[in-house]
Amino acid sequence: MSFTLKDKILAKVQKPTRYTGGELNSVIKDPDSVEIRYGFVFPDTYEIAMSHLGIKILYHTLNERADTWCERVFAPWSDMQEQMEEYGLKLFALESGDAVTHFDILGITLQYELCYSNIVNMLNLAGIPPLAKDRGPEYPIICGGGPCAYNAEPIADIFDFFMLGEGEESIHETTDVYLEWKRSGKKDKREFLERVAKIDGVYVPSFYDVIYNEDNTVKSITPNNENAKSVIKKRIMSDFDKTPAPDKIIVPFGEVVHDRVMLEIFRGCIRGCRFCQAGYVYRPVRERSAKTLTELADKLLSSSGYDEISLSSLSTSDYRELRGLTDCLLKMTEEKKIGLSLPSLRIDNFSLELMNKVQKVRKTGITFAPEAGTQRLRDVINKNITEENIMKSAGMLFRGGWTNVKLYFMIGLPTETEEDVEGIAALAERVLGEYFAIDKEERAKNINITVSTSSFVPKPFTAFQWEKQNTRTQLIEKQKILQNSIRSRRIRYSWHDNKTSYLEGVFARGDRRLCDVIIEAVRLGCKFDGWGEHFDFEKWMQAFKNCGIDPDWYLRERDIDEVLPWEHISVGVTKNFFKKEREKAYRAETTPNCREKCAGCGVASFGAGVCYE
Repeated sequence: MSFTLKDKILAKVQKPTRYTGGELNSVIKDPDSVEIRYGFVFPDTYEIAMSHLGIKILYHTLNERADTWCERVFAPWSDMQEQMEEYGLKLFALESGDAVTHFDILGITLQYELCYSNIVNMLNLAGIPPLAKDRGPEYPIICGGGPCAYNAEPIADIFDFFMLGEGEESIHETTDVYLEWKRSGKKDKREFLERVAKIDGVYVPSFYDVIYNEDNTVKSITPNNENAKSVIKKRIMSDFDKTPAPDKIIVPFGEVVHDRVMLEIFRGCIRGCRFCQAGYVYRPVRERSAKTLTELADKLLSSSGYDEISLSSLSTSDYRELRGLTDCLLKMTEEKKIGLSLPSLRIDNFSLELMNKVQKVRKTGITFAPEAGTQRLRDVINKNITEENIMKSAGMLFRGGWTNVKLYFMIGLPTETEEDVEGIAALAERVLGEYFAIDKEERAKNINITVSTSSFVPKPFTAFQWEKQNTRTQLIEKQKILQNSIRSRRIRYSWHDNKTSYLEGVFARGDRRLCDVIIEAVRLGCKFDGWGEHFDFEKWMQAFKNCGIDPDWYLRERDIDEVLPWEHISVGVTKNFFKKEREKAYRAETTPNCREKCAGCGVASFGAGVCYE
């Protein structure tokens, strides 16, 4: 794209820094000096994409290769897309400004089901056929990874292959195979796919036949190529302390969602919350040492100029060296006058000492996630916290001077009753009561409690993967019950849109027949479905109708012995374990965390992490 034309276009769009590139620590190479042009595609806006830790890791590890130039490719906002279409511009990469049409590989990260329409829209903008069967060797190889890749069946026909699990090693292994194939003349894409299919963790969807029963359920998923494995098992980095982590990150020109240094302290989760896909697909827990993290933090702060550090993990308070790490980081942050922020903490591990450490430099709001309003339902979902834990933590919180508290819950959980919904309001009122139990002279002013609810969506690779999802009518009724149950004006209630949860539920447990719906929805104008101003539920319903598919069917309860669309994928946790956890859920029986007692989930087969501590 010429600079003159780029300037002309950028003058007409919101947030032009989304499209300029050239930020500090971005990587610029001579395109004639590399053999592989790799586009790391994040199907959302710049602000979302640049906040994602995965892109920071894989972007820099690929650019360490002399033979490869990895560039960032993000979804243009609607105003930019209009300008691109008006001037005949194709989807371009930020670093070079070059159209991605003739890049070698486009690696698309799949973080959220509602990004699927953006993937198709971006391929259309690039002039690349959305369906893999329509792309010859003259087009880029399209590969995918991320949490939604564990059930990528609704978009399987779009991708050439997927990398399941952690990609620090497999992204290099697949790039090596591509390089060999390219040097040999790129004659047959099938030959390349047969080579990558041999790599552990790689799934080539075209190498599998899916047969359906008369009732529309899946009858079988079988390989049709001798190089395809009957079950594809995810990849993990066994020694997380030695896993590559960039000591330089790109510093955005404009504001992004997470505008700070992020330290990934460990991967996985020991807790086993039965609704949480991330808690299972990232198992086993593997930690970085406090020494490694402190050194990395110092380098990242020096190379970026950021004034805040955030600890990244699924459950920060379960990090075994948290005390030592925060001591080291607080010394650093006090000297450099920067802030330290912590993600959502488990209430039962919360400590006044840790709160006081964090508030020395900068005091921020605190988020707790009880998830359910009654003890029975917390036991059903295996949250493993009691009301006593919650009240004790709230008291410490208020005595420590915090007055801005967020409480996260879910509605629509399996076995949920009206009493459970009303219990959310009652719990919030009791938390507020802990504040007023402190002497007026001793407590901070202006208490602010926010109750936030999202709608439960059953996800693959959880104990609830067979459950029926609540209907939109049921969810609306529960939201009204909760709203009417909150008495105090000091408690604010916010809730997630049930229409997006509906769509998320359809695609989370969907199969390959949904791909046509996604393409049709994009034809009707759907994109940026995770953004309220763009989401058009009626267009999606029209797309389902045009394709002759009933979306409600995908939200039904599944038979326990049914062949699931993701049956040929393994995250290491066995299906039998999930069945047992579901049975325990219906008995409201809890399972101890991994460090208390091994539950035999199956991830010990990886030979790493908490299973071998």
